[in-house]
Amino acid sequence: MKKTILMFITAAIMAACTSHTAQNAWVKVEGNKFIDPQGNEIVFRGLCFSDPVKLVSDGQWNERYFAEAADWGANVVRFAVHPTNLNMMGWDATFEAMDKGVEWAKQHGMYVIMDWHSIGNLKDAKFTNQMYDTDLEETFKFWRTVAQRYADEPTVALYELYNEPTVTGPDTGECTWEEWKGIQEQIIDTIRVYNPNAICLCAGFNWAYDLTPVATAPVDRPNIAYVSHPYPMKRSEPWEEQWEADFGFVADTYPVICTEIGFCLENELGAHIPVISTDVYGHHITEYFEKKGISFTVWCFDTSWSPTLIEDWNFTPTTQGRFFKDYLQRKGAGTKK
Repeated sequence: MKKTILMFITAAIMAACTSHTAQNAWVKVEGNKFIDPQGNEIVFRGLCFSDPVKLVSDGQWNERYFAEAADWGANVVRFAVHPTNLNMMGWDATFEAMDKGVEWAKQHGMYVIMDWHSIGNLKDAKFTNQMYDTDLEETFKFWRTVAQRYADEPTVALYELYNEPTVTGPDTGECTWEEWKGIQEQIIDTIRVYNPNAICLCAGFNWAYDLTPVATAPVDRPNIAYVSHPYPMKRSEPWEEQWEADFGFVADTYPVICTEIGFCLENELGAHIPVISTDVYGHHITEYFEKKGISFTVWCFDTSWSPTLIEDWNFTPTTQGRFFKDYLQRKGAGTKK
């Protein structure tokens, strides 16, 4: 009997140690794969959180929110940090709130993507909405702060340098890929001074959809991955050949994580171009990701930022919420089998 109890206690301790290992060592890039601390390929599948400051204001930035994300099957969550919200609440208060979020994510076995959530042309400081207003100086300050603060925190594994670069549309200025590539490399160099381990996520133009320049001029830094946001209306059906040409080919050489995907029906809250579709898109995009080994996070685990995953703060799923909750729960922790 004593031997049985001892074996049970030993097994429990080993299980507990295993569950925390992912938080005590860094995920890294090997070839076109993310590798977890145990040496296994990990596919990140998770949820985009709305802005931490918004969630604090809504009274929803709490352990319950993170527990629900884990219950949905997420192994990663994305903190969308908007520059104007950061300044409104204050840097100290915002980072203190994010510290709590990192601890809650760790508690529930999830990694964190830290996302500098602006849209527009960072080089010329021209943005699509006032909430995204920032500049190069503030951007470098943000990443210095993140890299220093979380230098010893492997839970914050992924640094998304800039949410959606674009020079498409009115009043967004001009920026070439070479210029944007150089800016990203400078940001990475700044991060590496304080944290050589974090994986830096690099986006292309067209609201972070287009990665075609990577074919001839990739970002020249190690331990990076690429980002795309392939919402359903970025291309018309059939999608797969166009996805492959626009961003999917990159996954043959580098890790790719699509940090925003999602859809909503035409009559649902916040329906707008480019997100209107049905679960047909959900089936196609997840099957394509499985084929290519592409990671992703779904926008948005919020009741008002569309396409929404939940209808209320009881976490009742929307149409896309039902689809992705079922998918994530079936896929489990994300280690590739």
